Amino acid sequence: MYFALGTVVSFLINYFFISSQNIGLDIYYAVAFGSAWGIAYYLDTPDFTLPQKLGLSFVAMGILVLAGTLIFELKLAVPSILKFSTVFVAYYLIASFRGNKSLRS
Repeated sequence: MYFALGTVVSFLINYFFISSQNIGLDIYYAVAFGSAWGIAYYLDTPDFTLPQKLGLSFVAMGILVLAGTLIFELKLAVPSILKFSTVFVAYYLIASFRGNKSLRS
């Protein structure tokens, strides 16, 4: 749910307000944004240790860059890492203000 909602909202914002003139790139960046929210929500459980959370987020960023490099080129794929890591950190920053340190409950 977080993935789908994040992807749709990010795409609509990029498409209507930023308008990069490349709809494929807008979709790619929206998927990076949505996947960051989805993965952060998925990992937001005590079942995962901090090293596991970091490791899985780095794997996801690697997959994003690899896919972006294959579809576009490296200089267009790198901003997806910035979007992913910013959203991922923002999720846990917001969660840190809660008493139970989680947005799930």
